[in-house]
Amino acid sequence: MKGCLYLHSAIVVIIILLTSPARAHEQHHNYKLGAGDKLSIKIYGEADLSMSILIDTSGSIDYPYLGEIKVVGFTPAEIKKKIYLGLKGPYLISPKVMVSIVTFRQFYIKGEVKRPGGYPFRPGLTVDKAIALAGGFTERAAKQSIMLSNNSDLNQTHKVTPDDHVAPDDILNIEESFF
Repeated sequence: MKGCLYLHSAIVVIIILLTSPARAHEQHHNYKLGAGDKLSIKIYGEADLSMSILIDTSGSIDYPYLGEIKVVGFTPAEIKKKIYLGLKGPYLISPKVMVSIVTFRQFYIKGEVKRPGGYPFRPGLTVDKAIALAGGFTERAAKQSIMLSNNSDLNQTHKVTPDDHVAPDDILNIEESFF
């Protein structure tokens, strides 16, 4: 009976370990672009159609032959498809398009951490990792009182745990402890 319990526990631990990287990959795969992200667009064999571009607040990029392309709110795979369909036919027979994120937009951390400020988002980023990027807690930090809001809605604030995920444009506030 004990052997079965240990086997069950081991299986649960293995499933958790295997799904964590998958969850980070899925989060990266479903990542919606926003202002502040920097894209790399490469068209194999077409150097003048390849570029790196920072997405500004307009939410669009100006791409050769295709003009203005709205990119905010779309995944890199969706942008790849838009460019492929736009170039296929009149410009290229079968374009080989690659769209990747060079740098992600920032998340922000303020309050009782050693280096508050903005940091580039990374897929799979947790509250605990964000605090580590900011140099860790100060001696006055209320470690159990970590609040999160997002630039898109600063009125929506909620308490988070170290294992919760952080998204681009999130703002973490580490409050001061009274003791």
